[in-house]
Amino acid sequence: MADLSETGRDTADPEDDSPPTGPRRLLIALYAIFALAATARGIVQIATKFDEAPVAYVLSLLSGIVYICATIGLLTNRRWSRPLAWAAVGTEMVGVVTIGIASIIDAEVFPHDTVWSRFGAGYGYVPVILPVLGLMWLWQTRGVSDERPNVR
Repeated sequence: MADLSETGRDTADPEDDSPPTGPRRLLIALYAIFALAATARGIVQIATKFDEAPVAYVLSLLSGIVYICATIGLLTNRRWSRPLAWAAVGTEMVGVVTIGIASIIDAEVFPHDTVWSRFGAGYGYVPVILPVLGLMWLWQTRGVSDERPNVR
């Protein structure tokens, strides 16, 4: 089980497989829901109507893959888990801001919405809030496991 030090940082064994608790559990649930929704949406859109909005549909699938990576990174406690979570959640933040701005500036490129269009407006703006929460959690729980060199 994750052990929090006085600073609130996660000091658990990086190879510990105990189930997640607290805010981490909620983040994992949200990321898993978005991973399933975005990936399924992207696959269906690409398979059935790719020619209508290829950029939007590929971006929907890409966002689903990013959500899958974030879910795995947050769920597991392996040496590579936190770097994967940092990379995925960081990519998500850049993606939702970039696509959010682009979809407002040039709506013709996005005739159909992606998960990240208009900062996730179609999903109640959760896509723009989720990476902020994910990055905050990763920052607050950084510690020994992030600073430990990769050893076998």
